[in-house]
Amino acid sequence: MSNSLNLNTKSESITGEIERITYHNESNGFCVLRIKVKGSIDLITVTGNAVSIHPGEYIEANGCWLNDKNYGLQFKANDIKIISPNNINGIEKYLGSGLIKGIGSHFAKVMVNHFGINIIDIIDTNPEMLLELPGIGQKRLALITQSWQNQKVIRKIMLFLQSHGVGTARAVRIFKTYGENAIDIVTQNPYKLAKDIYGIGFRTADLIAQNLGIAKDSLIRAQAGLSHILQEASNLGHIAIPKTKLIESTNSVLSISPAIIFEALSQEIKLNNLVSEFITETEYIFLPALYHAEQSLASNLDKLNQSNFDYQINQNKALEWVETKNNINLSITQKQAIIEAFTNKILIITGGPGVGKTTIVNCIIQILAQKNINIALTAPTGKAAKRLAQTTKLEAKTIHRLLEFDPKINNFKKNKDNKLDLDLLIVDESSMIDIILMNKLVHALPSQAQLILIGDIDQLPAVGPGNVLNDLISSKSIKTIHLTQIFRQAAQSQIITNAHLINQGKMINTKYHKNDSTDFYFIEAKDNADIINKVIEVVSNRIPNKFKLDRLNDIQILTPMNRGSLGSRSLNIELQKHLNPNSRCPIEKFGQRFDINDKVIQLVNNYQKEVFNGDIGKIYSINKEESTIQIDFEGKLVEYEFTDLDEINLAYATSIHKAQGSEYPCVVIPLAMQHYTMLERNLIYTAVTRGKKLVIIIGESRALYIAIKNKSALNRITTLTYRLAKGLRTI
Repeated sequence: MSNSLNLNTKSESITGEIERITYHNESNGFCVLRIKVKGSIDLITVTGNAVSIHPGEYIEANGCWLNDKNYGLQFKANDIKIISPNNINGIEKYLGSGLIKGIGSHFAKVMVNHFGINIIDIIDTNPEMLLELPGIGQKRLALITQSWQNQKVIRKIMLFLQSHGVGTARAVRIFKTYGENAIDIVTQNPYKLAKDIYGIGFRTADLIAQNLGIAKDSLIRAQAGLSHILQEASNLGHIAIPKTKLIESTNSVLSISPAIIFEALSQEIKLNNLVSEFITETEYIFLPALYHAEQSLASNLDKLNQSNFDYQINQNKALEWVETKNNINLSITQKQAIIEAFTNKILIITGGPGVGKTTIVNCIIQILAQKNINIALTAPTGKAAKRLAQTTKLEAKTIHRLLEFDPKINNFKKNKDNKLDLDLLIVDESSMIDIILMNKLVHALPSQAQLILIGDIDQLPAVGPGNVLNDLISSKSIKTIHLTQIFRQAAQSQIITNAHLINQGKMINTKYHKNDSTDFYFIEAKDNADIINKVIEVVSNRIPNKFKLDRLNDIQILTPMNRGSLGSRSLNIELQKHLNPNSRCPIEKFGQRFDINDKVIQLVNNYQKEVFNGDIGKIYSINKEESTIQIDFEGKLVEYEFTDLDEINLAYATSIHKAQGSEYPCVVIPLAMQHYTMLERNLIYTAVTRGKKLVIIIGESRALYIAIKNKSALNRITTLTYRLAKGLRTI
């Protein structure tokens, strides 16, 4: 049943000034506006779609009146046309809305008071006159002028995109990527958007293409579809797809005949946009970057593994010395791992928590330091590198810092032609490293270098494509030490004990007396609403009060999914209300509310800003006048423009995948049957092992049981094991 009643089905037009923007969805343009209309005492509510709107602008809306049962009388617009303001108050509000960088509410008033109604023409045609005003120098003038010109181009792009059935949230990013040629580039090949613009997928590009008149059975669409299917597969971790499967999937998604897809595939291979290779009688299709990364990594590991050592160690003497130095008794397996480090160019040490990986690494470092070996330590994430530095008392860098990423060339300075200066590289959390990054890392190693990879293959694989650590072990071409013995001190922790039980597929103890002293709790909840309420209660009150942990800095909620009532998006909205309730300087961007002190997470690698997927920070400041915010990433302030905030999400709750490589004093894990498709052993195991001092699972015991028993994780299609086993030297 409809919640509204049309009062007049006849279309009419109203004109007025935007007083307030109640709601504006930047992804599809839908807005709810409160406008002043001549002859009406009260503000009028207008709903419709607009590409870019600001208070103080005038609109001309065509549509009809309706009476909404919940919201009352409003004007439903089928079309909204933006008109520049033509009175003093409207112009001041327009300029002070944040539309133009360098002009906030203060300077808007100063400008209008000085230049009057002509101020917009002055900014547009003679901006140098603004230098007459106190507080406006050459720097601010340049900012205002550039921002004004950009806005004109951006609005033109947004109008173009909206006319072809898409939203406007990505217009600024398109403008930054393509510049003033954006419309020409999109018109010529709209499918480039899916490859070049973060946030625009194939379906959006395909919609634009169809609106531009590109036929559904065209070769260009089939070519783009093939790349799309392969890209989607790589997002799931696959390196390649069997040719028959690729054609079936492309046909299913695009509804194009196999004959056209065959022709498109043939063209893409000829153009080197895709790569074909037969492996064990099956033809696989690769994206070129992934194909060459696998080949190159296999070849370079093979070469590295067969080169010579530059030192010799008296093994028995070294083991006695390091045991005495640290006042420890190494286990047989630990001694074996240390000895293997002195006899293998490449070594993998894998095992769960509490099995002595840290002790082994420290012993290796201490022994080799006596030989003046140049040792470097690295890890894929900032938190993992920081933890490695703390446990070894040596400097540890992220892989990106170690390889010296240069935004100017969009690549690493350290490479095959400019090798790292080291004799031994120890890489922690190596299960997180995808095929592209591992290839870059190994490429930069000098021939004399040793490589020791530390990781836990039972955790989730890398977010990016490939399953490198597992493939290296499976190839049996690289020496691997599997650690399984839990040491006595570690065994006293229920976190570690339960993590190993989970990894063995055994149900953990979920019954605790309220007076029990433990670091692991399971709190039963009856449904999703009950889980949400209990999560909020333990995070807001019970954990801080009982365990003296900080609500923002020490506690991390880890959830299996992003969507749904227990997904990170929904939980963040609820948690924000309780953990950062005091409104300071809020802004609404990309469907989210951000405020000072909000906990946020970076969603993609941004090499220019040197912040990476999974980095967590806190909003330090918001400058509405310049449309920028500053985020504190562990002492490093990084500035974002408002238009870049689709790279950022609230982080009171994050997905378990995003927590890889990180540890937190406390993790809280909501778990329900709603997560059924994600309930897998390695997921819950990864979540539990992120907790350092305290782990609390809140949810349905049935969901926990299913997760522990389910080991049917997605098998990634990779060919690295095959290449290593064959000892290929193709590059």
